[in-house]
Amino acid sequence: MSTKSRQFLTYTAFVAPAVLFFALIILIPLIRALVFSFQDWNGISSHIRWAGLDNYKRLLHDADFGKSLLFTFRYVAVTTILFNASGFLLALALNVALKSRHALRAGFFIPHVIGSVIIGFIWQFIIVQLFGEIGKATGWALFGKNWLSLPDYAFWSIVIVAVWHSAGYFMVIYLAALQGVPQDMLKAAEIDGAGPFRRLWSVTLPLIRPAMTICLFLAISSSFKAFDLNFSLTKGGPFGTTESLALQIYSDAFVKNLFTYGATKAVVFFIVLAGITLVQVGVMKRKEVEL
Repeated sequence: MSTKSRQFLTYTAFVAPAVLFFALIILIPLIRALVFSFQDWNGISSHIRWAGLDNYKRLLHDADFGKSLLFTFRYVAVTTILFNASGFLLALALNVALKSRHALRAGFFIPHVIGSVIIGFIWQFIIVQLFGEIGKATGWALFGKNWLSLPDYAFWSIVIVAVWHSAGYFMVIYLAALQGVPQDMLKAAEIDGAGPFRRLWSVTLPLIRPAMTICLFLAISSSFKAFDLNFSLTKGGPFGTTESLALQIYSDAFVKNLFTYGATKAVVFFIVLAGITLVQVGVMKRKEVEL
């Protein structure tokens, strides 16, 4: 057997499982969803009717879809900023020679290890039960309200829990990037008279740009696909004001038995998410090249 043949078999042996899993888990379901979006089926009966563009036309006049899309964009914008800001600030604070830095890093990262659904139910108990007791004890009107029953408060409840849950994960990525910044460059900038903020802005931030690209991509994609916390905390309430697009797709397909209509929303959701992700990664990569 020639060297090229052995190399081909070796590459195939390593790549084939990944390609197979990608096809089974991502590619085939995506193609099936695209086909379902042109059909009319409740997900149960044996009769499937071809609907053409009816589902997409219906989507244009769906007020609930528009409201859910606006909520999702708002949630993505807020959480993307807070995920990265909190993760970076934690990494910056713990990238020092503290004796307790390892324990603190582990403490901030532990919430991310716990399942999102469990986190959601724990915080639902805290917000509904403990916040009321805090309000009674302190007399603060802010804690005297049921946050999950008020639209604006419910939105910020989800945001706060999501940031608490994910900040440690982004901290680890930023911390690894900060530890990779050459100390001689920081020392040279200090000798040249640059203060702490100037060194941070002109030296540290440009050098950790790849980590920022990764964190922005992860924050945007995870926020768009938010489901677990949304489901366990509010279930889209009150009155559908906190229903994310992922939760609405699940509800349409598996609760209301509008399977093909849910598939239509999933296809549109995929196009929107893919477009935003490509633009974001392209812009950040261009910034890296400019450096």
